[in-house]
Amino acid sequence: MAPAMKEAYEYTMQLRGIVPGPHKIWLANAALSRTIVPVGAYYQKQSTLTKAEIEIVTVLTNARWHSAYGTYEHEKIAEKLGHIPAQTTESLIAGLPAEFSDPRQQVVYELACALVQPRILPVGLYKRAKEALGDAGIVDVAVLIGWFTMVCMTLNAYDVPANATGLDQ
Repeated sequence: MAPAMKEAYEYTMQLRGIVPGPHKIWLANAALSRTIVPVGAYYQKQSTLTKAEIEIVTVLTNARWHSAYGTYEHEKIAEKLGHIPAQTTESLIAGLPAEFSDPRQQVVYELACALVQPRILPVGLYKRAKEALGDAGIVDVAVLIGWFTMVCMTLNAYDVPANATGLDQ
């Protein structure tokens, strides 16, 4: 591994504790990797969103961009760490309607559905999201969609299949 890649790898390990899927690919551009890794770390440690809310957004975004690896991984994570029932996660992936008993999760779901599709966010939904999540929460959802779109584009560019074991670095 080239010295710049090794430094980016160690930086990712420092912030995340692991170097997951797309992060391994990003090492090919060490300067870019060091720039984007803190955003992912933010969602692991500082986000205004709960793990369940993060996984709702993540699963919807992975499904939107047909990311086989991202969908495969986050289907498991949503159930295990987000405590989202498997049938609900399957609905998110398949584009079927889903309902959440938690009002914040429901608003996150509706907001993310509107944003990942080529749609305009309705004023009423925006007001519900602002009431439930605040401006910081709306920003977290919007940027998380952008973050995972970047993840998906990376995985799709390298045609990373579901259940891939990863790159040797």
